Amino acid sequence: MVSKESNISDSTFQRLRELIVHGKLAPGSRVIEADLADRLGVSRTPLRAARHRLQQEGYIIVTSLAGNKERLAVAPLTEEDARELYWIVGLLEGSAARLCCQLEAKACTALIEELNRFNEKLQQCALAKRAEANHIFDLDISFHEAIVNAGAGPRLRAIHAGIKPQTERYWRLYASAIIDRLDVSVNEHLAIIDSIEHGRAEAAEKAIKMNWQNGADRLCQVIENLGERGSW
Repeated sequence: MVSKESNISDSTFQRLRELIVHGKLAPGSRVIEADLADRLGVSRTPLRAARHRLQQEGYIIVTSLAGNKERLAVAPLTEEDARELYWIVGLLEGSAARLCCQLEAKACTALIEELNRFNEKLQQCALAKRAEANHIFDLDISFHEAIVNAGAGPRLRAIHAGIKPQTERYWRLYASAIIDRLDVSVNEHLAIIDSIEHGRAEAAEKAIKMNWQNGADRLCQVIENLGERGSW
């Protein structure tokens, strides 16, 4: 049976991570436990547990100051970090895409229909050129999650769920510049769909890795133009 303290700790973790992902705690900003405990209306104990988890997952970093003191801060958004994150997510989703090629015919058909639905909506957004950034993000997330949910086992899904939100931080801060290349991503999705539909496991894995690698290239070009956040 899950204890009340455990529920509070998990809830605090989720709320604090959401503040970071949505940019309400800006990249590079200081993390002060007392202030956050007041903001979230919790005691220091669950806040500290949440902070440790966020450090382990890379949302919060520790830097050393004079006199052996430490400074906690929200992890900055950098080109190097973006490339590593996108590479890791590409590996995880590539494995899920490979496993999707082993689905029974009925399940595979249902997945392909779902993927095509999301991608067609993304294509409509690309053609309209006026779609709302958050709507595009939700569609893209849904496309990739459908593959993970259909192919991955519980361990792979858990690892993916832990790291994928970190990519959302980049999307939310650089979205307006990224969505200009939405048509390219739509075509990359078509290659993923085709490979899964025809059971080409190696091609499916390669296609989704390429989608993330190319996404990293597009993102890093934007970061180079607009500047890194929180790395001062």
